[in-house]
Amino acid sequence: MIGSIVHRIIETDSTNNYAASQLLTKRPSEGAVFVADSQIDGRGQASNRWESEPNKNLTFSIILYPEFLEIGRQFELSKVISLGVTDYLKELTDNVRIKWPNDIYIGSSKVAGILIENSIRITKISSSVVGIGLNINQQVFISNAPNPVSLNQITGQIYNLEDSLANLCFKLDGRYQQLRHGEFREIDEDYANMLFRREVWSSFSDENGEFEGKLLGVDRIGQLRIETQSGKINKYQFKEVVFR
Repeated sequence: MIGSIVHRIIETDSTNNYAASQLLTKRPSEGAVFVADSQIDGRGQASNRWESEPNKNLTFSIILYPEFLEIGRQFELSKVISLGVTDYLKELTDNVRIKWPNDIYIGSSKVAGILIENSIRITKISSSVVGIGLNINQQVFISNAPNPVSLNQITGQIYNLEDSLANLCFKLDGRYQQLRHGEFREIDEDYANMLFRREVWSSFSDENGEFEGKLLGVDRIGQLRIETQSGKINKYQFKEVVFR
């Protein structure tokens, strides 16, 4: 079960790096969590960095062994992790959405980021390190990130981090069990319904410039599907399209 074993780290560069290093010499229990009081070089997608004030937020990584999942469906893991985070947040506030592929938004601001690093062996995902950064109690952000927000800034509440981690892990495990049991239809529908700007005409840009489009959802391998005003449906990989 996710969160049944929690390893606490005072400080590390990246919890994903720390968790991955554990896999080099041992096989930690599935669902083991590595949580840092201070993460000084948190990583996001591509070259992005994650700002987190020590002892104010949740910065942690989970080790999973989703060997039951076909490589062609590995984006389903991203879906269930995103949904687990939104399930937790929806009990605390409104306007929670997933900005494709797996940033978590409250309104138009980013409250959480997810980084999943899979190891592939032959035809299976042998292990996954799932990194999550969730802004909880931080009140001031000093990086040049365009739109960070914390739960505290939204609700005015101070949250107990241990309780928050336990509750979040419970939600994540519920979604992971859905994946293990092959409940793809429900996962896909729930993910589509949570997508930021879904079925709304919005401004995007790609290699050909800016355009108006309507986000429809994602395909089986996680490509974003956007309908243009001419009725054409384009598909995009990560970083190939930008929300304006």
